Amino acid sequence: MTDVTSAKSARRPHHWRRDLVELAAMFTAVAVADAIANMIGHGPDGPFLLIASAVALVGTAAFHTWWARRHSHAPPATHARNSADVIADAGVTASPATRIAAPGELNETALWRMRTTVRDTPGSLAALCTVLARHRVDILTLQTHPLAEGTVDEFLLRAPASLQAQQLTREISRAGGSSTWIERADAHDLVDTPTRVLGLATRTALDAAELPLALRQLLGRCTIHSLPAVSLTGRPTGEIPPVEGVLEETVMRLRDPSGGAITVERPYLPFTPTEFARARALVELDARLGPRIPRSQDVLTLPEGNEITVRRVDQSDVEAAVAMHDRCSERTLSLRYHGPVGDADRYLNHLLSPRFGRTLAVQTASGRLVGLGHLLWDGDETEVALLVEDEWQGRGIGSELLGRLVALAVEAGCGSVYAVTRSSNTAMVAAMRGLNLPLDYQIEEGTLVITARLDATPVRPLFPYEQAER
Repeated sequence: MTDVTSAKSARRPHHWRRDLVELAAMFTAVAVADAIANMIGHGPDGPFLLIASAVALVGTAAFHTWWARRHSHAPPATHARNSADVIADAGVTASPATRIAAPGELNETALWRMRTTVRDTPGSLAALCTVLARHRVDILTLQTHPLAEGTVDEFLLRAPASLQAQQLTREISRAGGSSTWIERADAHDLVDTPTRVLGLATRTALDAAELPLALRQLLGRCTIHSLPAVSLTGRPTGEIPPVEGVLEETVMRLRDPSGGAITVERPYLPFTPTEFARARALVELDARLGPRIPRSQDVLTLPEGNEITVRRVDQSDVEAAVAMHDRCSERTLSLRYHGPVGDADRYLNHLLSPRFGRTLAVQTASGRLVGLGHLLWDGDETEVALLVEDEWQGRGIGSELLGRLVALAVEAGCGSVYAVTRSSNTAMVAAMRGLNLPLDYQIEEGTLVITARLDATPVRPLFPYEQAER
């Protein structure tokens, strides 16, 4: 019941019958008083008796007024007592965890994702909810993952900011939870599970490169590796799992529709059959839709007036990429591939596969490729790599590609990107510095690794251009 409702119900109703009764009583009292006054006034002590009667009447009226005000306007009992008194009257012992918080005490909260395993018996979930309620923790969402023995319950919680994860874990353990795992959540986790899964399925349907990212977002913090069926030397890798996939505690292996295997693993928290079924459903969707990438493209105008087109490419563009390799010098290829340039063509089929990342290409008005930019998924990390044909270097094409690749990495939720090059590759170093992002440098035996932390918005391309989307 709210305070407003309580206040309304505490008021005593005013009736017109009561007014009539009081008015009649007043006239009766006046008549009686007049009769007594006439009787006493004619006696020898009449004036003194009248004065004494008046004093007694005034005193009685004053006492009646005080008594009526005290009892008719007193606050209700529930307003005069605190919540602890009410709980005590009800026979319930109030613990510190069940006390009513002071105003403003619960303003600061934190979101948590928690998963714990409980016995599959009546009342086990109720015991967990009771513990959470004692600590003023609100359950926003709940998922259950049935197992052969027990049930895995996954919660999204809103808890007081002062509540520590270790304290909550101990309380859950006392209530019967085991293998409890907890981590901070954010506003994105507030989306309910069916909506989130449908969104991931939509992204996967639009772009084959989204499958590894969709699996990572579906399963939480995990590492995903895509392994080809054939190595770069042409030998079978022997990593092809069965069609139905394999689930082994913290590792699941799924057959890649484009060949090879997709391995998903995490160092803790075994995958449940429900998670395995969801991952298989996404992979099956990808297999049914076949190879696909978005076909949108941007037309840019270089400072000297030449028009170039930036677009996504895949394995259907391998032939054009090989022709670009043939026009590049050995130095340009060695700076990109860090090894014998004769093997450069072997990498293209892997690099252009949407399964291993995203590739942007720059082509001229005649349709010739003059630049390639790769964003490659490398487990938990993401690599960026650039290759620009010699005749088109120094025009800002590399910086344009790098800025777009970093934007794609931000969109994919990557925390950082790194580039591997030689310390003598001043053009790549300048392009990374041009991002205006925090950079970390590591140099070992002439190899330079530059890592950009994506905690700032990527800069616009270094050269002005006119852009039109087709």
